[in-house]
Amino acid sequence: MKILIIGCGYVGLPLGQALANAGHEVHGIRRTDFTAENITPHRIDITAPNALDALPRDFDWVLNTASSARGDAEVHRAVFVDGAKNLLDWLGDSSARVLFTSSTSVYPQTDGDWVDETSPANPKGGTAQNLAEAEELFLNAPQAATVLRVAGIYGPQRGYLFRQFLKGEAVLTKGGTRWINMIHRDDVVGAILAAMDLTPSIYNVADDEPVTQRVFFEWLAKRLDKPMPPEGESVSRKRVATNKRVRNAKLKAAGWQLRFPTFREGYEKLIREE
Repeated sequence: MKILIIGCGYVGLPLGQALANAGHEVHGIRRTDFTAENITPHRIDITAPNALDALPRDFDWVLNTASSARGDAEVHRAVFVDGAKNLLDWLGDSSARVLFTSSTSVYPQTDGDWVDETSPANPKGGTAQNLAEAEELFLNAPQAATVLRVAGIYGPQRGYLFRQFLKGEAVLTKGGTRWINMIHRDDVVGAILAAMDLTPSIYNVADDEPVTQRVFFEWLAKRLDKPMPPEGESVSRKRVATNKRVRNAKLKAAGWQLRFPTFREGYEKLIREE
């Protein structure tokens, strides 16, 4: 197959390598110059109207794994909402299948309850609103679209709370009772590959065990022989704080297998490597 990956970054690059190794023709887009083995690179900013016009439209798959590169709210909206509109305008009536990596942040629940793909996903603020709007654009497009709602990604050189803990900047908020949903970068790649063989739909991508902030830090403190973080208020982030546990049963029932079923396996590997 001929596959276009939009956002050849933290997830997109290893995804592209996996697809190329499987024998597919892979093209990748990034805003800056890049090189990657077996991936044809294109320097394109998807937030710019008509920026994709130089590309052919004969792709079998378009995989949108773009990120806002930690930009502000305006940049985030440009990447996800304007980028989605520009992509769909370029695709027109193309028969390509489309996959979009969204986020579990679109679930606004704050009661700590379980959510699945049928739960309300109507965020009232923050960057999650942009993601929900982008989801709607893709799901209403002429192309068959799959949306993956991805939990907090960690992996090599990534993992917000873990990095805060290592720097001594982590704090326990509200007694550490808030639930955290995580997924290793390699399992995100595996989820995308699995979803490409499935009926277009919405799928949650999270590991098997949501964990409270306190339990996560207790495990890290014991494993690294470091003190627990103090209680306090975290520095404001772009996302509106939520509190829920994300079910992954739909994608697992369809055949997706996790390399790192819980944060313990994933972070154990990271700690040993780093």
